Amino acid sequence: MKSLLRIAVVTALMLGTSAVFAAEVTPVGTWKTIDDETGKPKSIVKITDEGGELKATVLEVLQSDEGPHPICKNCDGERKDKPVEGMNIMWGVHKDGDIWDGGKILDPKTGKIYKVKLQPSEDGSKLTVRGYIGFSLLGRSQEWQRQP
Repeated sequence: MKSLLRIAVVTALMLGTSAVFAAEVTPVGTWKTIDDETGKPKSIVKITDEGGELKATVLEVLQSDEGPHPICKNCDGERKDKPVEGMNIMWGVHKDGDIWDGGKILDPKTGKIYKVKLQPSEDGSKLTVRGYIGFSLLGRSQEWQRQP
């Protein structure tokens, strides 16, 4: 009887630990972006949480048609002709259940700004980033890989 009780306690502790881990999965961290068309790594991006709002900054460009240090030629306003490295490309994202949305994301190649939705994988190693116009069904998704 004692061994059955021990097994039940150990199982409950393991389930409780995995539930706590799952609750802590967040997009905050450093990510390698993967181009959805070529499947090749594009950049290293850092997502930060500033008072409940997620923002993303490009740390390094890994692949670009414009060479190693591209500028945002097609951007408008304050981002026009600025280096992509160091640029804030995502802002206004807030947690909504298991996803983060409500914000915007910039495609530095085209200069276009889209609505964005983020959903981390269960283990937190991957992040689905969906940029869209209007409805989420009308858009593109990329899968980013968490970096150490």
